[in-house]
Amino acid sequence: MGVNSVTLVGRAGRDPEVRYFESGSVVANLTIAVNRRSRDDEPDWFNLEIWGKQAQVAADYVRKGSLLGIIGSFKLDRWTDRNSGEERSKPVVRVDRLELLGSKRDSQEAGGSFGGGQASDEEIPF
Repeated sequence: MGVNSVTLVGRAGRDPEVRYFESGSVVANLTIAVNRRSRDDEPDWFNLEIWGKQAQVAADYVRKGSLLGIIGSFKLDRWTDRNSGEERSKPVVRVDRLELLGSKRDSQEAGGSFGGGQASDEEIPF
């Protein structure tokens, strides 16, 4: 038996890139920055891949600086570079659950800052 579970809380590094497919599927890709314990350390960055209804929620509500909580699993995307022919790979967290943790105002004020903020239940859009 194996376990592949990732839980992260951090801030969106950019607005989601959203793609819609003819089949009706939707995918959102973005990055999340997670602070380390020491303020002197740089944050850790993770690539996120979100599918389905949660991808649409990300498209509608997540912006650069939004405080997010995610639960997902780790995967390694692999492909062959068209120009060089080299094998490439990129670690990605496939998100199973997306939680919007910050308020709308908190996200707007965050901009490039990765500090924390608390939101009341009334400030979360659903």
